[in-house]
Amino acid sequence: MRPLYDDGASEAKAATRDYVFELDTPGGAPLLSIYGGKITTYRRLSEEALERLAPYLKGSKAREGWTGKAPLPGGDMDVSAIAALTAELVRKYPFLTAAHAGRIAHAYGTRAAKWLGSARSLADLGVSFGATLTESEVRYLMSAEWALSAEDVVWRRSKLGLRLSADEIAALDEWMTANRASGERPLREAGARP
Repeated sequence: MRPLYDDGASEAKAATRDYVFELDTPGGAPLLSIYGGKITTYRRLSEEALERLAPYLKGSKAREGWTGKAPLPGGDMDVSAIAALTAELVRKYPFLTAAHAGRIAHAYGTRAAKWLGSARSLADLGVSFGATLTESEVRYLMSAEWALSAEDVVWRRSKLGLRLSADEIAALDEWMTANRASGERPLREAGARP
């Protein structure tokens, strides 16, 4: 589903597919609302959003076109190197199956070793939640990717919700609640969405 900006077109098929910015400054603080857009334009949209907010950010100067050259975390490699990275993970961590290593390589790229660390066995990765999801991976997602709930992990970060049972997801959520750092609780209480 893609939200479209209501540009007054008589039919949805005639509405603009471009994104539209609306900048308000209630009380002097900037509030940038973005309507419409396409997933294929997210880099340019991000650049333009920073350009619009630059006057409100101290010492910030948006570099033109920087996102087209900047890799996403773990993506500092050519996509054709995924197979080689998968093989390297299996070599370095022989307890991983090729399928498990492939999932990790696709999801984390060169950052996979950050949470695999010095593990010598699957047991070294901690609790197994099912579908190759382990405690070490979840701890990484909580600390590095701000995952707050099982829904964050199994739907927004990994899509493993397609392979985990409802009971496994509930157990993961309970574990995450019990193992969340105390500083993260106020975020949810302050209105941050899980």
